[in-house]
Amino acid sequence: MPPESFTVLHIGDDIKYNPDLYKTFSSKFKIIQPSLEERHRSNFISALKEKRWGDFHAVFRPFWNSGGEMGRWDQAELVPHLPKTCKIFASAGAGYDWADIPTLSSHGIVYCNGARASSEAVADMAIWHLLSVFRNLIWSAEAAKSGDVEQFKDAHKNQKETAYNPRGHTVGIIGLGNIGYTIAEKAFRGFGMKVLYHDIVRKSEVQESAVQATYYPELDEMLAVADCVVLATPFFGSILITTERLAKFKRGSRFVNIARGTLVDEDALVSALKSGHIFAAGLDVHANEPHVHQELTKMRNVTLTCHNAGGAWDTASGFESLAMENIEAFLLNGQALTPVNAHLIEMNK
Repeated sequence: MPPESFTVLHIGDDIKYNPDLYKTFSSKFKIIQPSLEERHRSNFISALKEKRWGDFHAVFRPFWNSGGEMGRWDQAELVPHLPKTCKIFASAGAGYDWADIPTLSSHGIVYCNGARASSEAVADMAIWHLLSVFRNLIWSAEAAKSGDVEQFKDAHKNQKETAYNPRGHTVGIIGLGNIGYTIAEKAFRGFGMKVLYHDIVRKSEVQESAVQATYYPELDEMLAVADCVVLATPFFGSILITTERLAKFKRGSRFVNIARGTLVDEDALVSALKSGHIFAAGLDVHANEPHVHQELTKMRNVTLTCHNAGGAWDTASGFESLAMENIEAFLLNGQALTPVNAHLIEMNK
């Protein structure tokens, strides 16, 4: 098919960061952008059933905080009503817990996320949390911001007893994808940390050698020896860090989560922190966002941020451009740049 024969459904706000690229993109494909009202779930599903937008070939969602009004893309109601011509969904964001990947895969739809565009920003945030949990920086920071003389004196005198340099310690990364590997590079090269990792797919010998990484096929074995565990894996529908799994952590270790809050049993984490089994935690993501677990907010050894790990201008711009580049590469050349589920589609054939 010639390029102009392809139709792209653009869900969400107008392009903000890459107007020139979008102009070129729009010249190659027919773009349809549903209104905000049409994007509410019941209206969106009705429009799909009515084939209001015809047999479009791609779904384009350039922002993580816009275009999600129709809720979860699931098997029950939404995905089955997509036209059979739709074969790619390119979206902003590194996580994809709102997209039912197995269902999209069973319908032959390639899902592309924007993890590559956010790797630098998210890895930087992970390192910030990692430094905080080793040095217990949040105690000092909050004491200084309080403006209270006694809090300042207390932190100045006593915080050092809870602070350690990360150099020479082990960091165990759960999920060594684009983001996880960038974290490993920064931790190894910047702080001289020893890198351990667990993933469903092992990295090449060259990649492991570059950061002197040790692969653990069994997650619990890595947890038992890591001084700090960093969670950098997508959410696949179930809690990963449970009470039972926290018990597998090395006593006195630290925990950082820049992945998804729903991967963690926060009540169990609170208990582990209170008992001292987990020495400190740094959390950018939370199980019930925008609500933060109240017990965690009271702890002097817990660093909290507002799901801002990927929140950099560079990331937002990269999400936009990468989503367009994925669709163009797939529709014109048959191969997306950052497919998440290509292996699942191949298995379903």
